[in-house]
Amino acid sequence: MTPDPTRPATAPAGAALDLAAEDAKLLVLARSARLRAHVPDGRRAEGAALRDTDGRTYAAATVGLSRPELAISALRAAVAAAVSSGARRFEAAAVVTEGDEIASDDLATLAEFGAGVPVFLGGTDGVARRRATS
Repeated sequence: MTPDPTRPATAPAGAALDLAAEDAKLLVLARSARLRAHVPDGRRAEGAALRDTDGRTYAAATVGLSRPELAISALRAAVAAAVSSGARRFEAAAVVTEGDEIASDDLATLAEFGAGVPVFLGGTDGVARRRATS
């Protein structure tokens, strides 16, 4: 899906972003992935899903480890899975978390493969609330 510049980057309080069907599917996949997060260190459990330009999707969850510097965010894990499968260009991504922002390091990881990829941030209820770009 190509980004729609007419859509707001942040939904008004209590409102959801209006997403295309394929982008909404990413949120469903990210929400499901979040349930598989490994966070014994107490960090936030996150799920992410990523769609490449061929329409393939990749989902991943946070991998928290006893040494925080070795932990892997959900979006970085999804990028790693996609790149390991041969993908190099991406259309869109989604992250489901309790947090209010997508980590700048996560966006930078995605930007290594192209700037301007929309990343939708959804709450644990799976509703998209914000949009960022790589």
